[in-house]
Amino acid sequence: MMSHKKTIHPIDVVLKKRDGLELSDEEIRAFLAGVVDESVTPARIAALLMAIFQRGMSSRELATLTDAMRRSGEVFDSRFLKKFTVDKHSTGGVGDKSSLLIAPIVAAAGLADPMISGRSLGHTGGTLDKLETIPGFNTQLSLQQFGEVIAACGFSMIGQTKNLVPADRILYALRDHTGTVESPYLITASIMSKKLAEGLDGLVLDVKTGSGAFMKKFEDSEHLARLMVSTGESNGTRTVAVLTTMDEPLGRFSGNWVEVWECIDIMRGVQHPMYADLIELSVVLAGWMLFLGGVSTSAEAGKERAAELLQDGSAYEKFVAMTKLQGGDVSVFEDPAAFHKPAATRVLTADRDGFLAGMDCTEVGWAVQRLGAGREVPGGPVAAHAGIEMHAKIGDRITKGQPLVTLFTEDASLLETPERMLRETIVLADRALQKAPLVRQIITA
Repeated sequence: MMSHKKTIHPIDVVLKKRDGLELSDEEIRAFLAGVVDESVTPARIAALLMAIFQRGMSSRELATLTDAMRRSGEVFDSRFLKKFTVDKHSTGGVGDKSSLLIAPIVAAAGLADPMISGRSLGHTGGTLDKLETIPGFNTQLSLQQFGEVIAACGFSMIGQTKNLVPADRILYALRDHTGTVESPYLITASIMSKKLAEGLDGLVLDVKTGSGAFMKKFEDSEHLARLMVSTGESNGTRTVAVLTTMDEPLGRFSGNWVEVWECIDIMRGVQHPMYADLIELSVVLAGWMLFLGGVSTSAEAGKERAAELLQDGSAYEKFVAMTKLQGGDVSVFEDPAAFHKPAATRVLTADRDGFLAGMDCTEVGWAVQRLGAGREVPGGPVAAHAGIEMHAKIGDRITKGQPLVTLFTEDASLLETPERMLRETIVLADRALQKAPLVRQIITA
């Protein structure tokens, strides 16, 4: 007797999920294939996104959706590197340039890091925009060129290629228009499909929580972290999530070139009190990567090793090598402060004595973007030398007239609004408040 394979109709998939039923692996894969070959209409894709937003997904459905998205285009095959491949992903923060420190640390430890990064999104900065402030630096490599750079120096940092996870680009664009951006299931599938397409053995996730995070509430961040860890593990990649506090900008600078400058300083051993939290976060995350890769016997030992590689110049050597291989002019690293050329600068000072008690860190991120560091429209330009320098951390004692923030812009007419935003959101108090720890929780399988 002949067996007839049942045809899966997109509308049946939509209705099933709408009614809160669990989709089969075949239904998910068939629907996704239709998304990519455009046989499924945008209206039906939008309807499924809303059904997922309302009904959620089981861990099996989510693992299958993520895998189907990951395999919707070309995938980087890392096996030829013959090294443990590991990467890190952050859910997005303000002043978070830790990737620029972590990837060279990991490469210096003998592991491979194929890092495919993004651009600025909303109030958060993007690694590619920062790297592209280095004259000549090319983030748009083919997967073959990407592999050649990693083989030569242990890591590479590029943008998503046209053929990598095309399903995510289609779903992502529609999520923006359908009010489904915040779904933890769709966020997980989007992030994890792109990361798993890098051919990873291990992945460390920096899941932000606090006023500057996309997920403001700790329990929402924790839920997202658990979804991502289980999805990574289900797809054969060892995955760890570190929940970290994002209540103030990380480190000293927020912007584009200024964040590269900060990382070059750190890798060259320049000391500055405002660098401490950025260094701590970077060595914690890198420590977990070294532990997953078998370089260290524990995450704590990995953290110590990461700190050594940052301090002894090994990470800097790797960063210089990668920059040269991707066409960047490393002469600007000799004096990164001199390369910083904003058209206008303004200093915001304290109007009273007290303690820096807090701020809405998302509002600080928007102020940075409005100075020209972010995009008004997708694909628009960003200003290389726009940004801010923070002069104090939450809990610091402040005296009247002391500088709190320096604003930089390439267009003096842009200073007014960001200055007002910063002045309104930075809070001084009569006594120091209890500050949340940088690392809140570690989630492993």
